Amino acid sequence: MTVGSTPNGALVTNIDEDLVESLIAEQFPQWSGLPVAQALPGGWDNRTFRLGDDLSVRLPSSSAYVLQVEKEQRWLPVLAPRLPLAIPEPVGIGHPADRFPHPWSVYRWLPGRPPETALIERDPMFAASLGEFLAALERVDAQDGPAPGVHNFFRGDSPAVYADETLSAIEVLGATIDASAVREVWEAAVETRWQGEPVWFHGDVSEGNLLVDEDGRLSAVIDFGTSGIGDPVCDLVIGVVTMRGAARQAFREHRALGADAWARARGWAMWKALVVAAGSAGSHSPESEARKARAAIDAIIEDHRMAQRGEV
Repeated sequence: MTVGSTPNGALVTNIDEDLVESLIAEQFPQWSGLPVAQALPGGWDNRTFRLGDDLSVRLPSSSAYVLQVEKEQRWLPVLAPRLPLAIPEPVGIGHPADRFPHPWSVYRWLPGRPPETALIERDPMFAASLGEFLAALERVDAQDGPAPGVHNFFRGDSPAVYADETLSAIEVLGATIDASAVREVWEAAVETRWQGEPVWFHGDVSEGNLLVDEDGRLSAVIDFGTSGIGDPVCDLVIGVVTMRGAARQAFREHRALGADAWARARGWAMWKALVVAAGSAGSHSPESEARKARAAIDAIIEDHRMAQRGEV
């Protein structure tokens, strides 16, 4: 799930296999008759369906995510040949129709499965592979790339863009969190800014957007809806919240970013965790997401304290 400001526009609630079959028949008759099955997990910002053996269909669930369709169509073919792992390959763009008011995409199907949480937490080879992928993404020429904006909920900017949401969530959560430590993390995050030229980032490096092969090796990175150019620290969040021990160390070695960058990454992670824990972000599973968010808050504070002690 991508967390940003509350999505503008109502969710489209009737995105199902029947709708996809209808859209394909109307706009891509060459693929009409191919079996359609919802991919699981089905996604929140977008709904994904498998089309036959080799294709997938991805539909934005709200107008808040519509700008991502054209962005992915434009930039994924540019990024793909410059990256060491597979990413989605667009093969068609659908247009708004009577039953569905937004543009949508058809992609090549990417085989694989989401990694187990334990693999992300502990496997240094997985962490190194992900770090190498993100470093390669940063090296792609960023000229004319999409700057932070509503299309990606301002990822690539300073986490300070969400200061109001963050501070409000701290007040809502009150004594249920270590507010003093949370504020310390947040203040450290907003003290610095990215000083380099804008670089490419993914924007939502999370368990559901990574695929592994049968041997558990990272094989693909999907969902570039929040991608863009700017400060890449939003892609470090997984190294703050999820990775532990040797995996965390391997990831950091392959990212080769300084202490200020990791402080900003903790800020992005803290903002997201706080707004989810406070119930300020849309979710299909609010209680489960809130529990995970509270665990993330604790993990971010511990990462901050480890950095203070010089242990990371």
